[in-house]
Amino acid sequence: MVSTLDDTKRLSIATKLADMKALQNLLIKNEQQFIKDCTDDDIRKRLQDMLEDDQKNLGVLDTVIVQYGVKGEPKATTQKIIAEVQKLMESELTLFEKVQEHELLKHKQTMAGLLIHKAAQVVGADVEAAITPLNTVNFENRAHQEQLKGILEILGVRELTGKEPKQGLWARVKDGVAALTGVVGSVVTRTDDEMTIRELLLMDHTKADILFMEILGTNDPHKIQEYFGQLYKDIKAHGTAEEQIVYPPVRQYYEHTQEIYAQTDEVMEMLDEIKLINPSSSEFKAKIEQLRTAVRTHINQEEKDIFPKLRDNFSHEQQKQIASEFKTAKSKLQEEMAAS
Repeated sequence: MVSTLDDTKRLSIATKLADMKALQNLLIKNEQQFIKDCTDDDIRKRLQDMLEDDQKNLGVLDTVIVQYGVKGEPKATTQKIIAEVQKLMESELTLFEKVQEHELLKHKQTMAGLLIHKAAQVVGADVEAAITPLNTVNFENRAHQEQLKGILEILGVRELTGKEPKQGLWARVKDGVAALTGVVGSVVTRTDDEMTIRELLLMDHTKADILFMEILGTNDPHKIQEYFGQLYKDIKAHGTAEEQIVYPPVRQYYEHTQEIYAQTDEVMEMLDEIKLINPSSSEFKAKIEQLRTAVRTHINQEEKDIFPKLRDNFSHEQQKQIASEFKTAKSKLQEEMAAS
């Protein structure tokens, strides 16, 4: 029988993602308060832009966590840090001192995102695929650091001297952000907090393809259990959420919807059958090949037939709404599987 328990490394990444989400909520709360307290229109505008980025990136983080497929909780130390920073923000510190603490938090968030990115490269290609949207968050956090340095310079000079700093500061900040863009290269920042349903489904399909390759490409029983455990949970949550959220609104536009339901049911049965087989047996990989064929048949039909129906009959906003509902349903299913 194949174990579907979470691998320790994957749980560690899940915990770090949970840390990032908790810190993201604190960053948003801080920025909302700074905007209220700041009387400088230029700084307030830059803080408002930063707040909008961070609110959007909270949605991106939610997507990454659901796509990753392993649930974690923030570490006790992270929760302690958050509580301590919240006390500082409610204290008699000056605005400069509060923004200084905020910049340290932004640095911590940036490093956490980069660490997850590097850890994903070590753990597995499927993890890299799942956390791809995190690149946006990492890039924008680094850009925010440059902007916060500029804000701190202005507030600090005013606090120490009562005078304005020399001009040219924002130009330097702009140059710093431009330099980051050059380093990142192909990273494109998102303007939406939510992907469309087609984008989410494509991410799931890509991750499944990678997991199949990882399973079939190793003879290490531990790695097989790790990869199959992830594949099992991913497909179960993905397929059930599709049946609940995606197929019902499409049914009126696609006459073969029942065939798609039947394919999903077949794949679910195959997963449960494979789960009972010893991963060291010759039968195991033969069954995995059969499962991959069934999954790929389903994916091909979905991308060829269902995707155009979604594109042609639902607005961009409607596709985002379906994606949000799909993500919520999938997250709930993941939590239920983790609990059981």
